[in-house]
Amino acid sequence: MNIRSFKLSDLHLVQELLKVALSEECYEHTMGPFARQLSWDSELIIVAEQGDEIIGLLIGTIDRNFGCYYRIAVHPDLRGRGIGKALITSMEKRFQQRNVSGIMVAGDEHNEAVMPLYAALGYDESKVLRTYEKLSIVGANA
Repeated sequence: MNIRSFKLSDLHLVQELLKVALSEECYEHTMGPFARQLSWDSELIIVAEQGDEIIGLLIGTIDRNFGCYYRIAVHPDLRGRGIGKALITSMEKRFQQRNVSGIMVAGDEHNEAVMPLYAALGYDESKVLRTYEKLSIVGANA
């Protein structure tokens, strides 16, 4: 498995992954912020690839000098194999390289299922951004 920055040539495979990994409603709520983050800072969108397949994606953003994990998606057939952890660890390093003041997790209803993963990595309730609507990548559409 390789973790790397998103490339425009990944778009079709990423869309396929998101359609399989997320609910239809979550997919719809994710595509706008994904596009905005891509236009602002594509280095904060990372993918996990295995061979020529995209098996995981993490969309991060920096808002008011805080790093935020916005959305993570791992192919349903490959969950529980460390892909999500590898994505989070990689994004955490990117945030640290940019000297953010802190790192938060977007706490919308679509992220509830992955909260145990974040908790296992040390992101407790105090690091969950419940007011995620205020994130620039999300708020631009509100």
